[in-house]
Amino acid sequence: MKRSVREWISRRYSVPEHFAHGRSVVAVLLAASLAGCASAPRGGVATSIAPDSLVRDAGSSDPWWQAFGSPALDTLIAEALRASPSVAAAEATLRQSEELVAARAGMNRYPQADAILGAQQQRVNPAMFGQPGTPREFGLQSATVSVRYRLDLTGGNRRALEALAARSDHQRFQLAGARLTLSAMIATAAVQQAQLSAQLDATQEILRQQEEDLTISGERVRLGAASPDEVLTHRSRVAQTRADLLAQQSLGQQNAHLLAVLAGREPGATLPPRFTLSDLKLPADLPAVVPSEVLRGRPDILAAEALMRAADAEHGVAVARLYPQLDLSASLGTQALTSGVLFGSGSAVWTLLAQLTQPLFNPGLRAEKRASLAAFDAAASHYQGVVLESLRNTADLLVALDHDARVLEELTSADEAARAALTSVQRQYALGSVGYREVLAAGQQAQQVRVALVSARAKQLLDAVALHQAVGGTTATPRDDEPTPKEEPR
Repeated sequence: MKRSVREWISRRYSVPEHFAHGRSVVAVLLAASLAGCASAPRGGVATSIAPDSLVRDAGSSDPWWQAFGSPALDTLIAEALRASPSVAAAEATLRQSEELVAARAGMNRYPQADAILGAQQQRVNPAMFGQPGTPREFGLQSATVSVRYRLDLTGGNRRALEALAARSDHQRFQLAGARLTLSAMIATAAVQQAQLSAQLDATQEILRQQEEDLTISGERVRLGAASPDEVLTHRSRVAQTRADLLAQQSLGQQNAHLLAVLAGREPGATLPPRFTLSDLKLPADLPAVVPSEVLRGRPDILAAEALMRAADAEHGVAVARLYPQLDLSASLGTQALTSGVLFGSGSAVWTLLAQLTQPLFNPGLRAEKRASLAAFDAAASHYQGVVLESLRNTADLLVALDHDARVLEELTSADEAARAALTSVQRQYALGSVGYREVLAAGQQAQQVRVALVSARAKQLLDAVALHQAVGGTTATPRDDEPTPKEEPR
């Protein structure tokens, strides 16, 4: 990369160089990337990425999908979160990481003690000591308790524990992301099912009207009132609509399979009644759209932040290896030629050992330090990219929702006009002023507008689901006991 993240932070936000590899770097990056509401740094970050009409209060603490007002959707998502193999795998990985933290914490904080029982049989030749005599055999029994402990003079053990804890945090946020993704996929599939169902009904009605029109054309040709080309034209329309109907039916079956698998069932399993657009409503209060207030809860941002904290701690471990290491060990036990006198008087033995090790010439250690520094730069760049992508994603969805509302308003007016026109033609037909074919044409036009209106409503719901996912939903909030980056000790 042409310039490091440290340079990017320092140049854009005037961050002192010594922040680049401390704990506070997380707070610096987060503030630099998500700030904009509190103040405008030199880069001129906007205070909001949404139109004023879209700025709302933050959502409630209830699961975000409940805002769509569908008990069936609530039940399906709750079942999926319990039965999903991907969520179960993420939970198991989190448990593994937590146990690794507990194991390392025990090794770092407390001495290690072992009980050792030994028995050996030896044959000794006195000649090896320069003494005359024949070889002799003897046995030696021993019972020993040994204790050893490495003093954390340079903080390397503490930093190693911090790295494991940060990676455990990463796994927790990965789990939150898996849950959020699963719930969003189910909500998306539910909206798509409702859309397909409404489009299928409209297409079937269009097909019925086209088939009637084809029958009328055939009769007109038989009576000599129309050319055969008219029949061919209507027959082509009917065939195309039938093909569209088959495609929609196929998509509906695939959608049902997807919902079943997402719920942890086999494809074709029985699910709750099919969703309809009337079952789903647009949330009245969309999540807040000010980035500094909502994007902090995105699982991918929290996970990237945790990886950066882990890389920072691992750099600290690499630095600590350059400095002295102090190991303490002690043992207390007994030794005797026979087990009968193993615990008798005069059999006690003990050792005390203190060992200070200072690397003098080990180029590999400094290479490891540089490698850990590069790993931190990579993690920080990844974090920066995740934050910027989250800003883009949210901004795109806000623009899309604003556009959806305007399109839906226009298509609602078009639908009302088409239905009014159909009613007018039906009245004229009843009075004998128009033919039945005009009624069929008006009916087809009304159904085509209806299909467009259904698509617009579904797109608005899909974008609302995507926005909830973009701002982290409610499943990715940090733990209450988790310190913020500024509160974390170095």
